[in-house]
Amino acid sequence: MFAVLKTGGKQYKVQAGDVLRVERLSANAGEKVQFNDILMVGGDAPVFGAPLVSGAAVQAEVIDEIKADKVITYHKRRRKHSSQRTRGHRQTLTLLRVTDILASGAEGSGVKAAVGARTKVEAAEAAETPAKPKRAAKKAAEAQE
Repeated sequence: MFAVLKTGGKQYKVQAGDVLRVERLSANAGEKVQFNDILMVGGDAPVFGAPLVSGAAVQAEVIDEIKADKVITYHKRRRKHSSQRTRGHRQTLTLLRVTDILASGAEGSGVKAAVGARTKVEAAEAAETPAKPKRAAKKAAEAQE
């Protein structure tokens, strides 16, 4: 049996026992996570989602958090400017081992849903920043005064 799941803006075809490198998830090594965005479940009787298969899930165990290969970008301005810039980036990935594919009954499994992780800075800023009032509500409050 295989399944096609969606996570991190990409689609993966997986079977039980496969090892995946996906965009970073908010889970630690050794935890079990469940992917609920299943596009297709294949096997003897394939099931296609429209757009998702309801009740289906893929369960996986987090092995480790790793970094991808370095991607180097190089920008050079030509002619009179004589400037150049080199930048490198290593994406953080989560290494997973697929343990089980559930064709139905995923709601009652009790396994933590796989959710993408925000950076620590983004999470801290979101917690600190209060919601800004809308302009229309602000003008209405000023008009009442």
